[in-house]
Amino acid sequence: MNVKSQATRSAATRAKLVRAARPLFARRGFANVATEQIVRRAGVTRGALYHHFTGKDELFLAVYEDVERELTERVAGELAGASGPLDAMQRATDLFLDACQTPEVQQIVLLDGPAVLGWERWREVAERYGLGLTEAALAAAIDAGELDAVPVRALAHLLMGALDEAAMLVARRPELRDDVGAALARMLDGLRPRA
Repeated sequence: MNVKSQATRSAATRAKLVRAARPLFARRGFANVATEQIVRRAGVTRGALYHHFTGKDELFLAVYEDVERELTERVAGELAGASGPLDAMQRATDLFLDACQTPEVQQIVLLDGPAVLGWERWREVAERYGLGLTEAALAAAIDAGELDAVPVRALAHLLMGALDEAAMLVARRPELRDDVGAALARMLDGLRPRA
């Protein structure tokens, strides 16, 4: 057996497990999904699961990262038509709030993410995806003259905190989606230089 085909099969098995676990975690929540359900849905053995992951927690981390990566790519892909960096940030905020109303993001990212991974690990993954995008948008806004020079990393962390709180609020109280979006829009608009 050649090493390349073995690596390809290994990657395919790992991907099957992530694809199988994702809808189960989204519908039922981490605590209500047994590893047996995951391997049955993936069409692999329990040994295959433990070959690729140390356990259900590590598989959940892979699923969570998958959701975060896709969400970040979707948001980044929608920003091309923005009139400027702050407009792009507003669009990104709206897309993120809309995503927070989907059962998958609510359950995997907002509810189970911090509970299963712990706050530190959950935040580390979220920062790896969203923080870089936020820092880049803020730096672009400064370069475009839409934002006064500020400590970009600090402001990005503050905005991420506001977005996390907004996401939790929208997930728990969907009827407040428009109010939350308007408040965030006002906050972003307040970053513009004063005349």
